[in-house]
Amino acid sequence: MATPTSNPEKPVASPDSPSPLSAEFLATVSHGPGVYQMLAKQQVLYVGKARDLRKRLSQYAHFTGPVHSKTAVMLSQVQRVETILTTTEKEALILEASLIKQHRPRYNVILRDDKNYPLIKVTTRDTWPRIVVTRKRLRDGNRYFGPYSSGTAMRITLQLLYAQFPLRRCKTVRERQRPCLNFQMGRCLAPCAGKINTEDYQRMVANVLLILEGKVTEVIRELHEKMAQASAELAFEQAALYRDQLRALTKTTEHQAIVAEHHRNQDVFGIHRQDASVGVALLFVRGGMITGAQTFFLADPLGEDEHLLAQTILLYYSSERQPPRELLLPFAIEDQELIAEHLTELRDGPVTLAAPQRGKRMHLMQMATANAAQIFSEAAKKIESWETLAVALQGKLRLVNRPETIECLDISNLMGKQAVGSLVCYVRGEKTVKLFRHYRIQLQDTPDDYAMMREVLERRMAKGVETGNLPDLLLLDGGKGQLQVAVEVLSRFNLLETVDLAAIAKEKAEEGEKLFRPGRKNPILLPVHSPVLLYLMRIRDEAHRFGITLHRKLRGKEQLHSQLDRIEGIGPLPKKRLLQILGSFKRVQEAGVEDLAAVPGIGQELARQIHAQLHPEDHATG
Repeated sequence: MATPTSNPEKPVASPDSPSPLSAEFLATVSHGPGVYQMLAKQQVLYVGKARDLRKRLSQYAHFTGPVHSKTAVMLSQVQRVETILTTTEKEALILEASLIKQHRPRYNVILRDDKNYPLIKVTTRDTWPRIVVTRKRLRDGNRYFGPYSSGTAMRITLQLLYAQFPLRRCKTVRERQRPCLNFQMGRCLAPCAGKINTEDYQRMVANVLLILEGKVTEVIRELHEKMAQASAELAFEQAALYRDQLRALTKTTEHQAIVAEHHRNQDVFGIHRQDASVGVALLFVRGGMITGAQTFFLADPLGEDEHLLAQTILLYYSSERQPPRELLLPFAIEDQELIAEHLTELRDGPVTLAAPQRGKRMHLMQMATANAAQIFSEAAKKIESWETLAVALQGKLRLVNRPETIECLDISNLMGKQAVGSLVCYVRGEKTVKLFRHYRIQLQDTPDDYAMMREVLERRMAKGVETGNLPDLLLLDGGKGQLQVAVEVLSRFNLLETVDLAAIAKEKAEEGEKLFRPGRKNPILLPVHSPVLLYLMRIRDEAHRFGITLHRKLRGKEQLHSQLDRIEGIGPLPKKRLLQILGSFKRVQEAGVEDLAAVPGIGQELARQIHAQLHPEDHATG
């Protein structure tokens, strides 16, 4: 693929230009394929691709749709347009997806839940394969099954496989005289100690693969035959093992819904539009069985359904999340042939995009569409629940503002060391992780919580005033003292009328949690099961968790470095190599002279010096 070329020297419209899509600018735009970005200042509003860039941008320049349409609203905000030329339309397609993932523009499709679901991997390339859980599908010759969006479903599958087909658990196979405890517990076949031959082991691996492929009936038939044969040969212990495997398989398959008889892997997309919003649902069909589902809510995307679904597919799949053999779609999508070609490259095998009209595949489409519609029902319930809670919050705490955005600040430190301010943010009742912030305390190294809180609050409010990004309610983990510090800081920034303040303090067990508000002498005491109190406690606990995680990490790093720093005669690079090779300071302590000398850059003489300092009693002379 050729490298896309940018064209920065072109006189694209500046922020001061009356029209970023003026005739003068359009005259400089190429007729070739490429990607365009609509910007307001430095913020990317929209990313699109076109077979003919000038023609596509000219359509925006002569847009005559309703003034309140999404396209018109977006264009009214555009101050600058940038173009990137590509040699082919396919390159533009891939670059467009890459830029959307990078900038997450407001008017493009954004997949909020973009995590990779776990996969089950069978390391078939190994002499003695094992079963592992991973989130990355690599082209390494091993077999992958999933994704499993339900952790419960995956655990049930793993429990069955581990119990009935005890393949090795260890990462590497080293020859041993005696097998480990896993063999004695019946959790491993101990190939390391020669307790099973390759042929029998591979036969068990084949059964594992059949089960993961959904071909359970074949395994059940084979186990029936082996059980009968073992009974006829009076090998009753072996027959009992086959019987237990049969029972476990039968019990597991009773809960699995077969939706197709072809045992094909499919992803089924459903889409449902309601007003300006769009819901997209994805069903995972593996081996003819539905293994899970995933949904996306697109609040206010720009484009028709064919375009939105095409963008969703491009953004969803990657080299680490490869597509299955077949994608079922509710309708033909924009650039379907180009997208199919791109997905085929990701999978390293053919990928078919089909829009079924009848039969079982159509039934799957209806299920996916119903799941997409369900998103709006769940969203409506969330909105209704938040509306009730917001009214209660404003009333119980007597807030000036409706608490749409709540931030909570917590300070974590140990005698003033590794001090961290943690700020979490909840918007309309939902945790908004992208707005979470950590603040390393810079001006204070003594245990003074008030001074630390003042420093963090000053930094947060200064940034908030500069960007216009301020919470409706600022919650503090603490009591009257912390609240007074916040009152002083907000007064300095003239924000007392803009931002509501509250503090939550954990008091004696019989008194419970106390809420403090400025200008109120006595705390607000709410019932233990009050939804308002429980919600504020959840936010406070999340701030504490978020802060303590970083605090412990910093403390651990300092302790580790302080232990290594006590060893004289070694520089930063040898210390780093010791940790990389041996893994921890404890293992450095436990290592012998030869083990230390084997680390690159250490050598025999330095290894003896290190060992002598770590074990002075072993090197003491009489």
